Amino acid sequence: MNDSPLIVFLYSAIALYLGYLYRCDIKAFCSGLHNSKSLPGAMPISFMLVSFSILAGAFLLANAVLGEYALGLVELQNDMVWFFLFAALSAGVIEELIFRGYLVIENKGSKVLVLSCIGFSFLFALIHPNLWSFDGGFHWIFSTKAFYDTWILVLNSIIFYGLRFGPWNPLRSIFPSMIAHGAFNFGVFGVKWFQGYIVF
Repeated sequence: MNDSPLIVFLYSAIALYLGYLYRCDIKAFCSGLHNSKSLPGAMPISFMLVSFSILAGAFLLANAVLGEYALGLVELQNDMVWFFLFAALSAGVIEELIFRGYLVIENKGSKVLVLSCIGFSFLFALIHPNLWSFDGGFHWIFSTKAFYDTWILVLNSIIFYGLRFGPWNPLRSIFPSMIAHGAFNFGVFGVKWFQGYIVF
């Protein structure tokens, strides 16, 4: 998907459509017409929680970048074509709907909720091709960068779950995790651009 404009376009179109559905669900909720079939976490949030979510995304970005510099991994990054930014921002909607929306066990107690968030965070990290590749046939990748990138994804996912299910989000809106995820991915694009890894 990194260099296919058509796939990036389709992925972005799906994210925009989901955003439209969420907008409809929020409008219905605010009008007192809450639908039990609405998308998970389709609840309004305050401006303060929006701001906190952006700061959380920025914190996660700073943590990831500082770790890359500390471990000497910056020069091992892959180039990214400029239009992949749209896919990265779309991931903040689609991946959040799948993981923070559907892949979580609610209403079974706080321990089960926390354990499901941790377990699905490992799944979230493993579906990203850091520890494995299909180039030239399937094979595992066991390198410092692969393990570090996977760990960052696990940590980010746990924070995204926390933004949705923490006490600061009493309605369990999914938008804080979407905003933080989008802010992180946008920041990654900006850092890569600054470092010279964006291809125009």
